Amino acid sequence: MNFKMIGRFIALILLVEAVFMLPALIISLCSGEALAVSAFLKTMAVIAVVSGILILLCRSARRGMNAKEGLVCVGLSWIFLSLAGCLPFVFSGAIPNYIDALFEIVSGFTTTGSSVLARPEDLPNSILYWRSFSHWLGGMGVLVFLLALSPGDNQGAGFTMHLLRAESPGPAVGKLVPKMRKTATILYFIYIALTLLNILFLLLGNMPLFDAVCTAFGTAGTGGFGVRSDSIASYSPYIQYVTAVFMLLFGINFSCYYLILLRQFKSVFKDEELRLYIGIVAGSVLLIVANLWGTFSSAEETFRHAFFQVSSIITTTGYATTNFDLWPSFSKAILLMLMITGACAGSTGGGIKIARVLLIFKSLRRNIRQVLHPKKVQVIRSNDQVADEQILANTNAYLAAYVIIIIASVLLISLDGFSTTTNITAVLACFNNIGPGLEAVGPSCNFAGFSPLSKLVLIWDMLAGRLEIFPILVLFSRSTWLHR
Repeated sequence: MNFKMIGRFIALILLVEAVFMLPALIISLCSGEALAVSAFLKTMAVIAVVSGILILLCRSARRGMNAKEGLVCVGLSWIFLSLAGCLPFVFSGAIPNYIDALFEIVSGFTTTGSSVLARPEDLPNSILYWRSFSHWLGGMGVLVFLLALSPGDNQGAGFTMHLLRAESPGPAVGKLVPKMRKTATILYFIYIALTLLNILFLLLGNMPLFDAVCTAFGTAGTGGFGVRSDSIASYSPYIQYVTAVFMLLFGINFSCYYLILLRQFKSVFKDEELRLYIGIVAGSVLLIVANLWGTFSSAEETFRHAFFQVSSIITTTGYATTNFDLWPSFSKAILLMLMITGACAGSTGGGIKIARVLLIFKSLRRNIRQVLHPKKVQVIRSNDQVADEQILANTNAYLAAYVIIIIASVLLISLDGFSTTTNITAVLACFNNIGPGLEAVGPSCNFAGFSPLSKLVLIWDMLAGRLEIFPILVLFSRSTWLHR
């Protein structure tokens, strides 16, 4: 295990985190938020000390990293990011309890959006900004950002692909272009362009600049931290439609946007995952509109709320325009299924991912055919290409781990005595990086009532869900740390 190289990476990531705190520090200075100014300065000092120690201890690190070390590096980096990132909440007194503050920032970095706060609008603007920006930073991934900024030479060859694969969502990660650094740069270019476009459309709807920036951060990262306690409900229908559309856009595989830039429109239209994603959204909206007919004052309002919540849940963003916990059981059941399905692979969304759902159903169909025709060779195709058997095996392993973690987490948080619906949807909301669940963790409630133990379980679920399980699981495997 190349511990020194991992230590250097963690130090670098912490320093990047401190740099990203500078805008929040400037906001606190301009707003006269003395406690927030002190909080960010103290946090930066802590990060500087920890990073300095790591750099000194790891100054003779050997370049290079294998797949196992890439997984460990990603898992530990996200943990250290969270341990340091929550300090402004604690030092400013916005969230004085460290476990609660850790829950909030992990929810931010993992783009979950679950919160322990009842009234976020009571927080200082700088703290609100840092809280929302954590979504944007975690959406594409801080390690992808580092790869985009890394030198263009070959010194990092051999470990950049391992890092990108460990942090990027989906059953498989490939290169858009031959060099990984350029791939990361293209991803962030698309990400930044869509974010700026989102801010522009929100400003055209007369949304305050600060609200527009924070809302766009939450939309881009599909996170869902709002600057108001009612999320998006008090904004105009125009802003709600804009947010719903951009949530769907950020839930699409970013490679589709790259193909559009290359004018390969036919390849985009033929993408099986994209077609299924659009079909699920359209079908879900129509079913919920039919089920809610007569609930709201007009057909437009019914469609708007249904469209917004479907967009929010399938992309695992978590914004809300209404308390969908009060909807009929059929509509809530649809939203529950969308929680699990999630968005496209290669997007900023969470959940199992549409690509995995496709592979799971195709594997099931192949197994049925093999039972009927045992001597016939059956292959699975995805976008007219034969699917790699290793990817299929990884998908099955992911699904098995997914179910086991869900069951174990529900059992552990059930010790708090909440209802079964609350416990199951709280775990699904955190593990799939969605935000709100149902009943006691519904869109009008929060996670403050859970015990410290349950919050730690849910923190682990958020990290495992965002990193596709395995970079977190390997940290608890004895074989990971054995020298061989």
